[in-house]
Amino acid sequence: MEDIKHNKKPNTNNSAETKKASGANPQANRANPNNRSASVNNNKKNSSRSSDERNKRKNEKRTKSEFEEKIVKISRISKTTKGGRTMRFSALVVVGDRKGRVGFGIAKALEVPNAIKKALKMAENNVQKIAMNKHGTLFHDVLGRSGAAKVLIKPAPSGTGIIAGGAIRAVVELAGFTDVYTKNMGKNTPINMVRATMDGITSQYTPRQIAKLRSKSLKEL
Repeated sequence: MEDIKHNKKPNTNNSAETKKASGANPQANRANPNNRSASVNNNKKNSSRSSDERNKRKNEKRTKSEFEEKIVKISRISKTTKGGRTMRFSALVVVGDRKGRVGFGIAKALEVPNAIKKALKMAENNVQKIAMNKHGTLFHDVLGRSGAAKVLIKPAPSGTGIIAGGAIRAVVELAGFTDVYTKNMGKNTPINMVRATMDGITSQYTPRQIAKLRSKSLKEL
């Protein structure tokens, strides 16, 4: 009997050890989810940091445009073919820095945003330098023409503002003029009005140019 009792004691100790071991295992199992969540959070932070760095690099690569832009007109174009009608969009855009530089562009694409992007690139590539006096107006009257459109532009005294509308106003404002009289004397097609306005303001003669043509000095004028 004594031998049997002695043999039972070790069994109880083994059961206690197994309980302790089994009790320790759940704690380890409970700790594992926390570690997993922590690792997931770390991965999210690392991914967010990497995405932020990528965005910064992209923003650094993108050069900020120094020109202000205005969309004059967006029109829809349809073309009939054997397969049916194809729809496209055209965008007329004017850009300028309000300091004597202005340009325009017109482009077509299947979607409006793409048409605007193309027109902006064309406008920035076609920027021209415009002459103006100290008061922010023209040196003399000009008449611009394009197709059936005619635009008359006159200098105005300070405080008058820009007397213009539509496509003419977009070009004059972005060029940097502050006081101007304008009048449309022909057709009012937006693209022709823009071209006529550009033709008029680029055909100015500055006092120095007039002096050279007359072979005189500025004081003699």
